[in-house]
Amino acid sequence: MIQLHRDTRILIVGLGLLGGSYALALKKKGFRCIYGLARRQETVDYALEHGMIDEGSCHVDADLIGRAEIIIFALYPTVLVKWVEKNGHLIREGTVVTDVTGVKSCIIDPVVRALPQGVQFVSVHPMAGKEVGGIENADETIFQGANYIVVPTEQNTEDAIRLCEDLGAELGFGRISRLTPQEHDEMIAFLSQLTHCVAVSLMCANDDDRLVRYTGDSFRDLTRIARINDEMWSELFLLNKDALLQQMDRFTAQMEKMRGYLSTNDREGLREMMRISTARRGKFDKK
Repeated sequence: MIQLHRDTRILIVGLGLLGGSYALALKKKGFRCIYGLARRQETVDYALEHGMIDEGSCHVDADLIGRAEIIIFALYPTVLVKWVEKNGHLIREGTVVTDVTGVKSCIIDPVVRALPQGVQFVSVHPMAGKEVGGIENADETIFQGANYIVVPTEQNTEDAIRLCEDLGAELGFGRISRLTPQEHDEMIAFLSQLTHCVAVSLMCANDDDRLVRYTGDSFRDLTRIARINDEMWSELFLLNKDALLQQMDRFTAQMEKMRGYLSTNDREGLREMMRISTARRGKFDKK
């Protein structure tokens, strides 16, 4: 089984924000064999010039793919599936494949089916990012203390799962957890996707240009994630539609409850919701 050490050959497919941040973090940890594939030569050149990768290509490089012991896919979910269906045969037996995608149930089976015999896919979700994308915004500090979710299946060996957990530890993540694909998608529908829905809806609710003159930190904090990559997030929403719709219904029910208390001047009802909110939010504070 592959052991994670400074000479482990790691290929990152997709050198955007997350892929670039992975590469940067691993190089700063002293890993000596980091390869990268990207769509544009400019991206590869940037990664090489800034010491993020040791070798790279803007083409599907069979040599780099065949040499890799670990392959990390930092691609949109549908792009990942199509890439593996087209090029997965180039991955050598014994390689461990992982990813960074924000949905799991819809991608794991098609990826596993497309991979050669003897290649394991251990899906992972790093809970880190920025409102801006691109390799020029790569930043290894976004992983420090963040959550890292490993989403194994029954086909994965314990050794392969632990390898991906070790990778998360090397990257600097603070809490490393395991969830099933269904548990992951249900959890992420609430913690990530619904929060983006709320932020986007709030920004779409009022188009008064004067608002920026009067806002305070509470509005800026709540809507920080409303500066959104529409291509990526619309894809994530649709791929996890059922779980997200369920969470949206739950949120809408609570808004309707608060509206009811407000319309009937029920101060105690409002205060009780606020007490529940305060108590639950306290659990999220970093110690």
